[in-house]
Order: sequence, then structure tokens, then C-alpha cells
Amino acid sequence: MRLLLATAFLAAAALPAFAADGKLVLYTSQPNTDAQATVDAFKAANPGVEVEWVRDGTPKILAKLRAEIEAGQPQPDLLLIADVVTMEGLKGEGRLMAYPDAKTDGIDASLVDKDKTYFSTKLITTGIVYNTNAPMKPTSWEDLTKPEAKGQVVMPSPLTSGAAMIHTVTLTGNLKSGWDFYSALAENGAQAAGGNGDVLKSVSGGDKLYGMIVDYMPIREKAKGAPVEFVFPAEGVSAVTEPVAILSTAKNPDAAKAFVDFMLSEEGQKLAVSQGYIPARADAGLPAGYPDRASIKVLNYDAAAALKDDMANKEKFSDVMGQ
Repeated sequence: MRLLLATAFLAAAALPAFAADGKLVLYTSQPNTDAQATVDAFKAANPGVEVEWVRDGTPKILAKLRAEIEAGQPQPDLLLIADVVTMEGLKGEGRLMAYPDAKTDGIDASLVDKDKTYFSTKLITTGIVYNTNAPMKPTSWEDLTKPEAKGQVVMPSPLTSGAAMIHTVTLTGNLKSGWDFYSALAENGAQAAGGNGDVLKSVSGGDKLYGMIVDYMPIREKAKGAPVEFVFPAEGVSAVTEPVAILSTAKNPDAAKAFVDFMLSEEGQKLAVSQGYIPARADAGLPAGYPDRASIKVLNYDAAAALKDDMANKEKFSDVMGQ
């Protein structure tokens, strides 16, 4: 009997210990290539899980989810989207599941929701891109209001981009000039339209010389030979953090928890670095082309207050920029 038990134990020990299994449905705003790499890496660590994922911009992902909720059939187990403001809204509606045992070791506490309903996975900062032929090499946000930049500044519109609105709220809440900074930009002929890709195309092509943009785009393009430089302004930068969260209606919460833990793990964070992003974990390193992490100052941002004041901020921006 003892021999049989020992044999059974050894046989069981030889079997792979899967972290989770079953079907997992992920809705994400990650670029397609990044989303596929993320899913593939998670599945390699959790081979018992079948992942079905849907990718689109955060507003469209939320519209799809809202329609499913209205129909009483929300499909995703978890979300991996651009910003914490959206997560705050869903949290306030009771749509997110708390995960108090999430493996957040090594993650700065400021990047984790205090109620453990969503978890930031990286830092995507917004700074200044400039064409290498530009006469002025900016080091400060205020440089974009100087005569040398007149009619030469372009930025994504906060009226259509959640990340751009986070950037606007962050700057107006931290710069001494507040909303006067945007008034000065408007007087200097700055244009707000489109998204980050449009900004990069405009500045790299020389149509405009300066722009506000997320960090990884110009850093990647510079490495490919594009005539652009990226600046982390002296006053500091805004950041979106691509949080991950489990839906309260998740059909496979165990697999969803495994996904959250993977995203926050050293392996998941090094994957973010390999994709060209600043990881949430400082010990995971940095992509090529980035300065020392200690030199990147991330400005304070209150997601709950921004959610509450979202409409007022959009109206203020529209008034100031004449849009």
C-alpha cells in the first residue's frame, strides 16, 4: 500500500502544475502586436488556459462592454486598457472585482488602486518630440510657448483621446501657470487634433517642428533613423499606466487572477521592457533609448478627481484652444 501511494505521489508530482485553466476572455487596447505577444507569453506560463482576446481603442472597447452589460451579457473576464480614469469609472459602478492577494511586490504603491481592483502595468509618459532640424531644442514645457515655436506645435486632442486629457489635466494641475499654459499655446498657434501617430508623422515629416507625444513612438522611430528627438521636460511628465482589472462578472476569475499576477511578475514586466515600455517594476530595467529612471519625473495625477471633473475639463480645453 505504501509503495502504491508513493508511486501515485511521484506520478502526480511529475505532472505540470498549471496556474489556471479554462477559457479566458480579454478585452484590450494594446496594439495588436503587443497584445499577441502578451497573450502568447501568458499562455506559455499557463498552458492550460485558452485565451480569446478582442483589441480596439479604449473608447470602442468600453462602448462594446457597455452594450454587452446593457444586454445582460458582459463577455470579458478582464480588461487591459489605457488609463486609470476609465477604471475608476468602472470601479465606481461596481464593475471591477477586488483582488487583495495580487502579487504586487516590487510595484510602487502609487501604481496600485488602494482597493486592489486595478493594477498599473507600465508607465507611458507624454513629453516633447522635436524635429532634429528645429532651431530650438526644447527642455521645458514652457519652451513650446516661445516665439521660436510659433505655429509649429501639434498635440493629440483631449476631446477625443483619454490619454491626451490625462496629460492636459496633469499639466494644468502641476505647472505654476495652470490653464494659462494652454492659453499661451493657443496664442502661439498650437494645434490639437488627431492622435499620437498623427503628431509623430507631422513632426518627423517636418510639417511641424514640435509636438506633445507618448514616449515610445519617437524613441522607436529615432532608432529606425527618423529625424526626431524625444525630451522628458524638466518640470516632469504625465503618464498613463495601462492598468489591468478583473470584471466582477468574470466567468473564470482564477485564470483572470493568474493573468494579473503574470502582468505584474518579473517575467511580465520584462516583456513590457522588450516591447519598448517603462515597466511598473523598477527592477525590470528600461528599454534602449531611455534615460535613467531616476531622472524621469512623473507628475501627480488624481484619477478620481479627473473622472469627476471630466466634462468641465473638456469644456475648459475647448474654450481655451478655441475648439
